[in-house]
Order: sequence, then C-alpha cells, then structure tokens
Amino acid sequence: MRGESAGLVGTSVHLVALPTLAVLELDATAGQAALLASLAHLPTFLLALPAGGVVDRYSKRDLLVGTDLVGAAVVAVVPVAALAGVLSMPVLYGVALVLGAVSVLHQAAAIAIVPQLVEPALLHRANAKVGAAFGAADTAGTYLGAVVVAVVGAAKAFWLDALSYLVSAWCAARIPEPGRPMPAEGRPRRRFAGEIWEGLAYTARTPLVRDLVLALTLTGVGVGVTGALFAYYLLTTLEAGPTGLGVVMGVSGVGALAGALVAPRIVARFGPGPTLLAGFATCPVAGVPLLISGPGPVWLAVLAAAGGIQLAAAAVAGTTQRLVSWGTSVLSHHSSLGPVKGVRVALC
Repeated sequence: MRGESAGLVGTSVHLVALPTLAVLELDATAGQAALLASLAHLPTFLLALPAGGVVDRYSKRDLLVGTDLVGAAVVAVVPVAALAGVLSMPVLYGVALVLGAVSVLHQAAAIAIVPQLVEPALLHRANAKVGAAFGAADTAGTYLGAVVVAVVGAAKAFWLDALSYLVSAWCAARIPEPGRPMPAEGRPRRRFAGEIWEGLAYTARTPLVRDLVLALTLTGVGVGVTGALFAYYLLTTLEAGPTGLGVVMGVSGVGALAGALVAPRIVARFGPGPTLLAGFATCPVAGVPLLISGPGPVWLAVLAAAGGIQLAAAAVAGTTQRLVSWGTSVLSHHSSLGPVKGVRVALC
C-alpha cells in the first residue's frame, strides 16, 4: 500500500503538471487539451478486459513492479524532451497514451492482489484502507504538484513523478507473492481470447454484474466528458492558474480520503445497494457548479467543495462495488460456471 501511495503521489503531480504544460507553455487549444485527456483515458476502455486476462496469467507482484518501471521511463521523457528542445503536443499525446495503458494493467494487478493478501471477511475494510491511503496520497501529490510546478516549472515536475514510480516499484517488489491462481480441477486453461469471451458472456447473463458494468460505463462516459476539458476550463476561462487547479484537485482528494474512510460504516448501515445508488446519484449532482461557475476565489472554493463531495461519493461507491464484484466472482467460482477470468478486474 505504501508503494501504491507513492506512485499516486507522482501521478497526482503529473495530473497538475501535464495540463499546465500543455495549456500554459505549449499553448494548447481546447481541442488539443481534450485529445490529451481522451488519450489518457482511452486505454481504460480498450484494455480493461485484456488486463484481467493478463493479471490471471502472470505474477501480480511482477506486473506491479514492471508497470512502475515502465511508468518511470515514460514520464522521464517529458523533462528530457524539454531539455532537448523537442517537447511538443505529440510528445505529450504519446506519454498520456502509454501511461494510460500502463495504469490500466497496474491498477488491475493492484486490485486483484488484495483478495489474495487478506481474509474475505476483512476485504471491505482492506479496500477502504487502500482507498484512504490513495486519497491521502492523491491529496498530498496534488498540493505537492502545484508547489513544484510553481517553483521549478511543469516540465521539471515530471522528475518527481519518475522518482515516485521508482519508489512504488521498490515497495511492490517487497510484497509477498501469493502465487498464481490455478485453473479449476478438470477445466483446462482457455486461450486468452476465450477467457475474455467467457468474461463477457458471464457479465451478460449475470444481472448483478451486468448492472454494475452498465452503471460504471455510463458514469465513466460522464466523467470522461467532464474531465476532458476540466483542467483547460480552469486554466483558461476561470483563470485559476496551476495553483488554483492544484487547490481544486487537492480538496477533491480530501473528499476521496473521507469517502474511503466512512465507506464501511455506510455499507454496514444502509447496505451495498442503496450505497451504490446514492454514490452514483451524487456524482453528477456535484458536477453542476462547474456549469455555472465564473472566475474568482469564491467560485474556486465552490468548485473545490463540489469536487470533494463528488470524489467522496465515488470513493464510497468504488469500495462497495469492488466488494460486490469480488463476492460475485467468488460465488461463481463455486458454481457450475467455474471461475470467471478477468471479470472482477475489469469491473474495478
């Protein structure tokens, strides 16, 4: 968890530095900023199911270490290109796309390894603690990113990002390897494409999993549309600057931390179904202030508060969703369907 937190600190740094570099230093247009954000999220839609299959086949610890090392190398491209005088939007596009792909595989391995390290009865609490650590790291990284960008510039801030990936790799290498899951008795391992198809078929015929996938897909579309121009809007129309952007993202991180901490209590009191519904409903409502906001510190504070509420709801729903989807995959393991490869990871 320490390694994941270290990696998230660096990721939060480049979430501030990347749009700042594109908009304020490379004079990116709205279309270029949207493309940059879209390329960062595109691998999530293309690689979620294949990532689940990869995680089922290979050592999760090795995947965590390997993706961290690749991430360190990729983010180092930005300051090196800046020093060489060749930094451009196409370079940032490539960095965003590769980092997005690496993040999908890394997060799949990070989520899938948790049930192998803790007892089933402690899984929700473990997910909540992981979410809390992530929220704290996200907040610290965002504020640190804003400071570093202001002091040394957006391009040089990526050196800190690279260092955080290396720290994360070192921590991941120390995780006890739980071992690779074995195929169910009497069931030969399927080919990679077959496992993906099995996951899709299982999702389609299982109401709980199907509904979760549809809800997460629709939520993801809304978040993607907003996120594509969020930083650009704050940096240009609202004239927030990198410091304002860092403040809004930092308070949002505090919300994620709070949501992860209270998630077990909320689920214990209201149950997973109502908790998921409330979380999904709160996210779009909290995005309304962005539609009517204007320049100035008052609106910046409103947006920061709305972002905190939105990510708190997302954290509560996210930890609950992981518990529900993991529990469903465990039930399927003991049914006639056999273990379903990749579905749990893809949902998360």
